[in-house]
Amino acid sequence: MKIAVVTDSTAYLTDKQINDYNIHVVPIPVIIDNKVYKEGIDISTEDFYQKLKTADSFPSTSQPPVGELISLYESLGNQGYDAVISIHLASTISGFVQTLTNIAGEVHNIKVVPFDSQITVMLMGNMVIAAARMALAGASVDEILMRLRELRATTNEYFIVDDLQNLVRGGRLSNASAFIGSVLKIKPLLTFDRENHRIVAFDKVRSRKKAIKRVENLFDKERQKIDYPLRLIIIHANDEEAAAAWKDQLVLRYPNYPIDISYFGPVIGTHLGEKALALAWMKDIDKE
Repeated sequence: MKIAVVTDSTAYLTDKQINDYNIHVVPIPVIIDNKVYKEGIDISTEDFYQKLKTADSFPSTSQPPVGELISLYESLGNQGYDAVISIHLASTISGFVQTLTNIAGEVHNIKVVPFDSQITVMLMGNMVIAAARMALAGASVDEILMRLRELRATTNEYFIVDDLQNLVRGGRLSNASAFIGSVLKIKPLLTFDRENHRIVAFDKVRSRKKAIKRVENLFDKERQKIDYPLRLIIIHANDEEAAAAWKDQLVLRYPNYPIDISYFGPVIGTHLGEKALALAWMKDIDKE
């Protein structure tokens, strides 16, 4: 069986990864001052953060046009693929996966299998790479889905944001009311709730330095319960210098863990805001 792997632009994969593993990427639209941009195509991450500073209105995101999705899947079917595993950002922050589930029956020349990563950014990106490697090696749909569920269960992360305004306006924060009062004076810490997979604020710290220390301590406690190899990812919203400095610290503290640096592009940056930082981790897909 010939299997294609599709994801969306919030996986923030490099061009090399996309080409090496034959991954198909659906761009998610970002709307700034009533103009629609396709993430990674019409607008770069650098351009987005520059426009964010001068925008007259709060940016927003939307789902890709249904017609384009159907055309992509039909095109893959015409290329000889028997099935497509379509891996996308958490259904708790986007209705994209549900849309794919609704339209899957409208595609008749290929089996469409939507998969909710329950996360986004490079954590999802690593799932996509793992799936694409297996597809190229001849694995079945069921084998790939089993692997994806296994990897999904190992993902975790903590976000440090400058404020909650973006998430509150976008309706992506499930417990915003408890944090709004002091939103301008703190560094809120966020995570994806392990039970419902929604973004929740769980702590507030007075400085970024203290927030980073708190995240490191939280990770330290969690890693002691883990019996599989981990890969760490530092993710930043237009603050590569801060990400690099944090990586230098973590390399000294955890010399045995591979540590990558990735970024929050336009779609996720719309909700987290500039200067957000995150420490994320999951089972290392390069170590079996």
